[in-house]
Amino acid sequence: MSPLTTYQNYVHGRYVPNDTGETFEVINPATGKVSYLVEVADESVQSAAIESAKSGFLIWSKMTATERCRILLNAVALLRERNDELAEIEVIDTGKPWQEASVVDVVTGADSIEYFAGLAPGIEGTQQPIGDDFYYTRREPLGICAGIGAWNYPLQIACWKSAPALACGNAMLFKPSEETPRGAMLLAEIFTEAGVPDGVFNVIHGDGKVGAWLTAHQDIDKVSFTGEVGTGCKVMASASASLKEVTMELGGKSPLIIFDDADIENAVSAAMLGNFYTQGEICTNGTRVFVHQDIYSQFIERLIERTEQNIICGNPMNPETNFGALISKQHQEKVLTYINQGKVEGAKLLTGGFALQPKDSPDGFFVAPTIFTDCTDDMTITREEIFGPVMSVLTFSDEDEVIRRANNTHLGLAAGVFTQDITRAHRVISQMQAGICWINAYGASPAEMPVGGYKMSGIGRENGSETLKAYTQTKAVYVGMQPLESPF
Repeated sequence: MSPLTTYQNYVHGRYVPNDTGETFEVINPATGKVSYLVEVADESVQSAAIESAKSGFLIWSKMTATERCRILLNAVALLRERNDELAEIEVIDTGKPWQEASVVDVVTGADSIEYFAGLAPGIEGTQQPIGDDFYYTRREPLGICAGIGAWNYPLQIACWKSAPALACGNAMLFKPSEETPRGAMLLAEIFTEAGVPDGVFNVIHGDGKVGAWLTAHQDIDKVSFTGEVGTGCKVMASASASLKEVTMELGGKSPLIIFDDADIENAVSAAMLGNFYTQGEICTNGTRVFVHQDIYSQFIERLIERTEQNIICGNPMNPETNFGALISKQHQEKVLTYINQGKVEGAKLLTGGFALQPKDSPDGFFVAPTIFTDCTDDMTITREEIFGPVMSVLTFSDEDEVIRRANNTHLGLAAGVFTQDITRAHRVISQMQAGICWINAYGASPAEMPVGGYKMSGIGRENGSETLKAYTQTKAVYVGMQPLESPF
């Protein structure tokens, strides 16, 4: 048996060893076996990464925006050229199907870098006359940004965070999830190959201890974090000591509201996408499906039929597979615990509810697509984010009632509304306490569209033009055109 490959931290354009020799294992969720080892960023690596980012920032921030744009577009071309290689790494790390990763993960990451590269040359300040004098403003980079990624879309998230940061002239230290670290390493290699100066994008590895070091470090000017609410609160508390800029995209328990005039097939598609895509491991998933009582029977009939007939679970690298493995054994057990809690609290299990053992991947961390009905708003499965393929179906009869119930959560990441009544669609969506909303659609997050949450689901936005403000700071310059008046 050949020894496992050990990957190192990527600092200043190359892989560097740590001093301690400490490593961690990365497990393939579809097989339950160790894929490779990764070195932890110890103090020597951390120190080198900071000094590297400082030197990289000095070079990168002095380049013109057009120069940065050209280099980032080189990276976009390389990402698209290596789509299949990168997608395979995502499948091995996350357990998601190749069918998804090959057309979404790398593609949307490249789209984000391309979008922000295009915006970079258009970043501009203002000018305002004040009598004979005037002032002007400059949008300047923040400095060194820290990106902390999640494990469900590792490469996409690394691109989403690095794209605006680098386009605006910043350097970034990126810490991927220790469960899915390879994609960010390949992105770093691609940036270097594209011409990004050494130190502008460094990748460091480790668990929450390394993340805590990033959020507390005095030389880091901003933290962008994607993950769960509890960790986000810790990140914000740590960053507050040095008044860092903070962007956070956290969890959700999002409502999907289906009115009685909705296209049933389209609504079923949304419910399945919003619960079973990437085996339910998506922050924006519409896991509380509110169905109008007049179409409830039709909806459930088609939902069960399509769930039991159209979902193919197995080896994620099989192009026919459309439903993969959960990220870890621990997470699989967590999801199964929630399912059991749903049954204990009186929800009716219509389908699924158990661990799967596909013939071609018997040791993977699979959970069958699960649908509960007879759910109430106070059940654990309708209140807490499960982050797995567990759908809770609830019924309603009145518009005002469903709006109130949909908003009755401390989270506010996403919401969806299905109806053929255009006035009702906009009326309801305007009352949703959520940062990402869809009408007769679900899940689409193009680079041009801001992504972020209300309430405990986050702070700030990723993607969209307003994100540029989160990665720059305003300098106001007053220009005196007359002799200075002074009482002294």
